[in-house]
Amino acid sequence: MEEKKFDLNTLLGFLLIGGILLWMLYQNQPTPEEVEAEKAKTEQVAEETPSLQDKPLVENSSEEAFTAAPQDTLAMEGLKNRLGSFAYSGSLASAKEGTTTLENDVLQLQISNKGGYIVEAKLKEQTQYEGKPIYLIKDGNNDFNLQFSAENRLLNTRDLFFEPSLSKKGDNPVLSMKLKTSETAFIEYRYELKPGEYMLDFTLRSQGLDGVMNTTQPMYLDWNFKGYRHAKSISYENRYTRLTYEFEGGDDHDKLSPTSEDEETEEDVTWMNYRQHFFSSMLLTDTPFKEVKFTSEDLVKDEEIDTVYTKKYGARMLLEPKGGALAYDMNMYYGPTDYQIFKTYDRNLDEAMPLGWGIFGIINKYMIIPVFGVLSDWLPAGIAIIVLTILFKLLLSPVQYKQYVSQAKMKVLKPEMDEIKKKYEGNQMKIQQETMKLQNAAGASPLKGCLPALLQIPVFYALFTFFPTAFDLRQKSFLWADNLASYDVIYEFPSGWSIPFYGDHVSLFPILASIAIFIYMMMSTGAQMQQQQQPGMPNMKFLMYLSPLFMLIFFNNYASGLSLYYLTSNVITIGIMLVIKNFIIDEDKIHAKIQQKKKQPKKQNRFQRKMAEMMEQAEEQKKAQQKRK
Repeated sequence: MEEKKFDLNTLLGFLLIGGILLWMLYQNQPTPEEVEAEKAKTEQVAEETPSLQDKPLVENSSEEAFTAAPQDTLAMEGLKNRLGSFAYSGSLASAKEGTTTLENDVLQLQISNKGGYIVEAKLKEQTQYEGKPIYLIKDGNNDFNLQFSAENRLLNTRDLFFEPSLSKKGDNPVLSMKLKTSETAFIEYRYELKPGEYMLDFTLRSQGLDGVMNTTQPMYLDWNFKGYRHAKSISYENRYTRLTYEFEGGDDHDKLSPTSEDEETEEDVTWMNYRQHFFSSMLLTDTPFKEVKFTSEDLVKDEEIDTVYTKKYGARMLLEPKGGALAYDMNMYYGPTDYQIFKTYDRNLDEAMPLGWGIFGIINKYMIIPVFGVLSDWLPAGIAIIVLTILFKLLLSPVQYKQYVSQAKMKVLKPEMDEIKKKYEGNQMKIQQETMKLQNAAGASPLKGCLPALLQIPVFYALFTFFPTAFDLRQKSFLWADNLASYDVIYEFPSGWSIPFYGDHVSLFPILASIAIFIYMMMSTGAQMQQQQQPGMPNMKFLMYLSPLFMLIFFNNYASGLSLYYLTSNVITIGIMLVIKNFIIDEDKIHAKIQQKKKQPKKQNRFQRKMAEMMEQAEEQKKAQQKRK
């Protein structure tokens, strides 16, 4: 770093500039009568006059939106000449540096006079992984700016000072921030916060600026935001941190990429969500924005290095004045990404959550979330996960029973299938043909065993998407896990040590879940592995080792609540398999039923007939080729 040294020339320069400013002030002194009449006002203006940038104001599309501008000390006359009526008005003395607090029992906001926007948003009831308070906005990570043309200049409200006025509307605190040219001509940001709400009303309007504001030029509302890191696992949090938005009508939603730089220009946007996994910063409008340019950038370049921010978001909204004035009724939301809270607003905000598409999202919204909500109200979070898993396992037990019966039938038929393989050894086509005939006659088929498993996939996938987004798991402990929304730790590697794809720690829940999956795979695929591997079929032995290994490595950094679910699910499945095998299914009875069924005439469906015909044709072609040889 370059060493700072005393510079005599710099000091002389400052003294010279100070002398010139004093001379200008002396030359612009008012008459003695004006001094007496305006004494108090002049003293206040001299002490509190805000300073502005000398450089021309530019679009809010770069890092300048997140850095403080250098300040100058200007005389009143200079202010008037430079920025005209927006910077010089009868109320300028009250438009000065400072912030106003707007809060209720769950949310605390600080709104700056400079720019009139929120510079701090604190969630009172939430803490991050280090136990510190959750701030969605703090230390310049948020920039909210109205850009417009006035008096042949391009102006940005972030550089101008608003006059605050705090009042009450019933129990709701109301803050009016006005950028004035006079008492009746202004731009206003109006904030209203209700008790117990993370959502606040926000109004943007202008009045009496027909001769000042150039409404023929485009007017933009820019919102740039950097999301703070709140979770212990930066990779896990960043995976569920994303910009989402809704189009007019509420039937269509879209999102930007969560892993790279992305940019989209959309029309008729009604809300946007700067999601930070378990927390959201949203802007909603009753009048759809005609055009919005969205940008998103992943700021996590190396997940092994501590980082302050996860992603940087941007939205540039084109505004449409009506009758020469701005009039937008909007809402802002700073709070949890919680489905139970979102659905109370009836604005399709649940689409801002990654609950899965199609049938998976439906299962989450109408089955899993309501049931888990009731359980978590009465039980500790870890016990609620176990009970939820048991309930869904019982619900799916008839499907699993059919799957196990099909496996038992295949096991009973194994001796006859081995005879077919021995009889037609070397003729794979004939083996498949005769095996299919045997299975059809006995009413057993590998396909019948697969179909029940396929029916369970929607529920399993819905649960997989539910646990990473379950806000009720945050900061909830169970056994050795201190936070079910993050990974559990039983051992941390020495500082600087890390295993690629695995991490710098050891989690116990994924290890136990991997063992349970391995045992389940051994029980469910053991009989199939004893059979000769058929061409085109997956290698079951390979899958038996791959699944537990995948769980062990990749779930080491996932939420421990998700690993607890997999552990519980597989332990229950193993128990159900043992009960069905030892107390419900009688293989001798199944064998007798198969032999009886084989004696009955069996009708083939269209698909079976077609397959049989194709196999017979292939067999005849093969025989013909052999004869020609």
